[in-house]
Amino acid sequence: MDGTKFEKGIRMNRRIALVLGFTFFFTAGADRHTQAQSSAQFQVSVDLVQLNVAVTDNKGNYVTGLKPSDFVITEDGVQEKLAFFGEGNGATRSLLEAQNGDAKPAPDNSSVPPANASYVPHPEAESGQPSDALSAAVAGANVYILFDTSNYMYRGFVFAQDAISDFVRSLEKADKIAFYSYSRDLSRAATLTADRNDVVRGVRTTVAGDDAALYNCLLLTVKDAAQTMGRKVVVVFSNGPDNSSVVPPEDVAELAQSAGIPIYMISTREARLEPVSTAVFERMTAATGGKAYFSKNWRDERKAFESIRDDLGHLYSLSYYPKANPNHGWRTITVKLTGDHHNLHVRTRNGYRPQPSRYNNSGGTVAEVSTSNNSSDR
Repeated sequence: MDGTKFEKGIRMNRRIALVLGFTFFFTAGADRHTQAQSSAQFQVSVDLVQLNVAVTDNKGNYVTGLKPSDFVITEDGVQEKLAFFGEGNGATRSLLEAQNGDAKPAPDNSSVPPANASYVPHPEAESGQPSDALSAAVAGANVYILFDTSNYMYRGFVFAQDAISDFVRSLEKADKIAFYSYSRDLSRAATLTADRNDVVRGVRTTVAGDDAALYNCLLLTVKDAAQTMGRKVVVVFSNGPDNSSVVPPEDVAELAQSAGIPIYMISTREARLEPVSTAVFERMTAATGGKAYFSKNWRDERKAFESIRDDLGHLYSLSYYPKANPNHGWRTITVKLTGDHHNLHVRTRNGYRPQPSRYNNSGGTVAEVSTSNNSSDR
């Protein structure tokens, strides 16, 4: 009897050891896979850092005509060298200088920094000139509009639709626009397109109803924008607080910062009366380089959209390849002006994370924490 119990004990121990062995094997394999993914994401996300920078004087007027040599960018205290520069709706120019004598410098001398500056071309570039894909990454403007169609929007719904439609028509032809709406779910009424009529049709077909999951849907919008080439911004029209999201606004702001996407928020008087939403909107827009507007009526809503349009037309586009940096966490960015321009005000995002801690650009799905499975694509 004792021998039988002993043999059963041995068989049990073998089964336990076998299960533990398989568990260790698959866990180790998953860890290696996760590490490989993290490494790949890190390499892609810090390949080129793009900043949308607004410069204003003490009266809030936009300052135009600045040159690349007027800007000083530091990342974690290390001064970076500009690789691409653009102003407003104009074309973005390459400041890359070839290491060999065959390539020619940029023809516009006003855009070339001092002669003692040295710019190393990116590996994707040939003869010191950027590849087509790289040029597309720093040119143009993609505007994502996110419209609140929750039950907060029953009052003034038509006026908001009019304001958004006018905003869509007023944007420059070079811009592409996507129109999304949200309540509990996200609806992609018009995916990114240059066809203004398609976008306006998407605006006009929206209807109000259901609870508001702003941060869930804003996260999905930022993820969509992060996957597109070119300059991009997100413009949100919200009539009230979020009452059904499971995604914290801090995670949305971090992803937008890391992807270089300014967020502009237009809210109504009802949203202004809710102090938590007011504070969140102001922090999120400031952190990403955007602005927050709180409109008292439909006239203020139109003025807010006009202000955003003007802002987009006066932004400087600054891009650089970050120098070697062992910091895989949050990296602080500062942009300052030199010489006589040091008293001007600079607005841009204040940093980024090479691999956002949660809900990253190229990682797993956010279907578990959002309504992406229920969102519609036209």
